[in-house]
Amino acid sequence: MSRVHNWQWFLELVVPNEYHVHGIKRSLVVRETQYQVAEILESYQYGKMLVLDGESQSSERDEYIYHEVLVHPAMILADNPKKVLLLGGGEGATLREILRHPVERAVMVDIDEEVIELCKEYLPHLANGSFNDPRAELVIGDARAYVENSKEKFDVIISDLTEPLEEGPASILFTKEFYGSIKEHLNEGGVFVTQALSVSIINNKAHTAIHNTLKQVFPLVRSYHAYIPMYDSDWGFVMATFGRDPVELSEEEVNRRLEKVGLSNLKYYDGETHKYIFSLPKDLRNAIANETTIIEDNKPFLIPRREKFFGA
Repeated sequence: MSRVHNWQWFLELVVPNEYHVHGIKRSLVVRETQYQVAEILESYQYGKMLVLDGESQSSERDEYIYHEVLVHPAMILADNPKKVLLLGGGEGATLREILRHPVERAVMVDIDEEVIELCKEYLPHLANGSFNDPRAELVIGDARAYVENSKEKFDVIISDLTEPLEEGPASILFTKEFYGSIKEHLNEGGVFVTQALSVSIINNKAHTAIHNTLKQVFPLVRSYHAYIPMYDSDWGFVMATFGRDPVELSEEEVNRRLEKVGLSNLKYYDGETHKYIFSLPKDLRNAIANETTIIEDNKPFLIPRREKFFGA
């Protein structure tokens, strides 16, 4: 009988005294860019993984869950969006999902060109040619500066930014002031959605703070969630809109809207999944309702950089 030996382990700190452990076949590349440390690891369970500053980002095996859930609820709620702005999303998978819709223009703004190039080389199937789509425009630069200096408005704005780590590139992209700029760049009936970190009972403070901050800016704000196996966590997202409440969309209507744009064959998201992800457990609903933190430029919510270990 053959045996697989996990000679190397990647230990990712979740909170103090809690780790998630991956068996690693090999490290493919480690690159310290101007903004962060980027790694491509090959794991036994999830295939190739993108890791930024010790934080797992995407894996070959389960990335479709995160990216479908981040993109498609907002796209179908906006009802035939034509112009989309993506903030972050270096590996290209979020852009890939946006371009599955009949949009006319998709602008992706990411600060770290080296990460994009690493993903093109080691994880090209995640983008699946999206960077070469004539509807896509890639801007290398600071997301906040782009939004604040732009005069353009969009039907959907999607934030796929990394966590607000101390001294990280995303530390000022979760504030009330920035969300105010986002609001000004949405068309009537527009939708904003952001990845919003863990909603685990041991680690949901950032999520509830993001939700409460967006409530100060937008008339309608909804949290939703999906379990991401690679993160070993129930992961949160927050949607803010001027238009219809996503909770009001029936299973049948979600399926009709997906079919209309030729997306009835998604791997994870459909009408039944939509009802599930927008159904929050009582303890999370209470945590959101009781949150008082408002993230501001002069009071940012910063996550300490977490340790990362490799061990035999």
